[in-house]
Amino acid sequence: MTISIITVCFNSESTIESTIQSVITQQCDNLEYIIIDGGSTDNTMDIVNKYKSNIDVFVSEKDKGIYDALNKGISQATGDIIGILHADDVFKNNEVISKVLNSFTMNVDIVYGDIEYVARENNSKVIRYWRAGEYNEKSFKMGWMPPHTSFFLLRSCYEKYGTYSLELGTSADYELMLRMFEVHHLSAKYLPEILVSMKL
Repeated sequence: MTISIITVCFNSESTIESTIQSVITQQCDNLEYIIIDGGSTDNTMDIVNKYKSNIDVFVSEKDKGIYDALNKGISQATGDIIGILHADDVFKNNEVISKVLNSFTMNVDIVYGDIEYVARENNSKVIRYWRAGEYNEKSFKMGWMPPHTSFFLLRSCYEKYGTYSLELGTSADYELMLRMFEVHHLSAKYLPEILVSMKL
């Protein structure tokens, strides 16, 4: 199986380089990297261009916000699996993607794991952990959801069941996961380890 990682950014010159490096150093040969930029006016594009040989798709244009940009990335993706790594985030180590790929089997549509929140000024200072835990049929009713940046979904599921709703503002990620788990009853596997470090 192949995997597409999408990074959405806008004026992200202070963080985008570490994000890119954490993707391109993954121990995975079947990785497609997509960056969707919202028309940055700082040095973001110069930094991205330093790594253009490692980036399969790069689009820079105005958009309607983060979920519009993610939808653009999904439409460009060719991998069997799609994951998201935002421009403030990094993978915990260089084995994350290979572990995610190994977790997908014929009967799994979704793989998700845990994340940690780190201080903006110090990546090694962990502020809190988000341990997702196993999903069950009561999870969403009890306020549960998996971390968006540790959520990996088959591309065919986006094609069949839709992408992010631009009408829901910052709730679009929650609604998409709710739709996949609760409406379409997709099969999921929990990977019980930290996959992403996310800046507060």
